[in-house]
Amino acid sequence: MSTRSRTLSTRTARAAALLVAGGLLFTAPATAGAIDLSSIDTGSLGGLLDPGSSNPVLAPTPKLASVSNFRDVAGNDGAGYATADGKHLKRGIVYRANALTATSDADKQTLATLSLADVYDLRGANEISNPFIGGQDKLPDGVAYKNIPIEFADLIQLAQTIQSPEQARQFMMDANRSFVTDAQRRAGFAQVLSDIAEGDGVQLFHCTSGKDRTGWTTMLLHSIAGVPAATTMSDYLLSNTYLQATNEKTLAQITAALGPQVATNLTRLSASTRPTWRPVSPRSPPTTAA
Repeated sequence: MSTRSRTLSTRTARAAALLVAGGLLFTAPATAGAIDLSSIDTGSLGGLLDPGSSNPVLAPTPKLASVSNFRDVAGNDGAGYATADGKHLKRGIVYRANALTATSDADKQTLATLSLADVYDLRGANEISNPFIGGQDKLPDGVAYKNIPIEFADLIQLAQTIQSPEQARQFMMDANRSFVTDAQRRAGFAQVLSDIAEGDGVQLFHCTSGKDRTGWTTMLLHSIAGVPAATTMSDYLLSNTYLQATNEKTLAQITAALGPQVATNLTRLSASTRPTWRPVSPRSPPTTAA
């Protein structure tokens, strides 16, 4: 374990930070099973990772018209996603979303009713400043904002250079692999989990579309909690449904400004999720694109 990893794990004293920053990413299921989470002060993360089948069933997660990919990490309805040992994640603890740059007043009020305390923005500076897909988050009063940049490519610029669907697909596969292979990005994900673990109250994390970096963070949480890989994959693919209307609107704007080819390339890069884009964990076999 590197000095940086030891510093992260010592500072947080959290199971999640040990799993990610300590280089134990691919042994998450076994490690999580060996950790007595009840003996660790894990803050909001502990609330998610202490599943019980007797949880009171909450009302379905509200749909936000202006934040289309807003969802509960534990599932949007019912008792919450089931773990491998038959328990359930607790809903209403940690949420995921696309960027909150167009949050309406009505949706701010809805977020306020969820007792949202902290928002973690995984976008890099080039995304936040992008005139088409960027912007500052618009949050309810009293919600703490923290930017933890896990840098991604400038998709608009990249979309102007893509020459084929295969090139776009390869880029997305490489980008997702880098969540595991790139030390700086691994440290970013470690920071997100550490901050969630230290946070008090309801937490939310997001990137631009709320599917790749957000999906990977969700996978880590699910893996620690023992959620089956098939459930996590199904949750990941829900972005295709939740983002459809938002993607169509954004692509229409880009078509008008930069032309149809750039819009088509952007669709190939960012507007949908495919199973082959996910990094493969040792507990699940590689999947093929639908």
